[in-house]
Amino acid sequence: MAGERRTEPDSRGWTAGAIGRLGAARARYRARVARGPDPATVTRLALGATILLAGLHKLVAPGAWAGYIVGWAEPLVVVSPRTFMWLNGPPEVLVGGLLLVDRYTTLGATVVAVSLAGTLAYLGLAALTGAAFVTAIVRDVGLLGLAVSVLVASAR
Repeated sequence: MAGERRTEPDSRGWTAGAIGRLGAARARYRARVARGPDPATVTRLALGATILLAGLHKLVAPGAWAGYIVGWAEPLVVVSPRTFMWLNGPPEVLVGGLLLVDRYTTLGATVVAVSLAGTLAYLGLAALTGAAFVTAIVRDVGLLGLAVSVLVASAR
């Protein structure tokens, strides 16, 4: 027909019109995402909220965390596992809160990163001796990545 533009599909079966519409949709999506919050801020808030909530949970339910202290490690902890976890709650609440309000962020992220690195070393040793903490190891690797990201972003 006269005046009608005919397009043949490319090797993937896409027509030029479909590719153009997809490109326009991609551009609109990228423009919306670009107006979103700063990724470093989102990372800091996520880390701060996680540490704050973990600290609060250690204060109200230390027994839920006490299971992470395995038998061979109990003599190394000068208090009971429940008390040890309960004592870890306030510092975590403090550091998590500081991260949330963006105060002493480099120091807070350093504390979290060092703590998580130590925790991962301990959980790795515990796993080698038969304790099954794989889910905690996976979780803490992700949190360590967040902490290092926040540390680097805050030090710039």
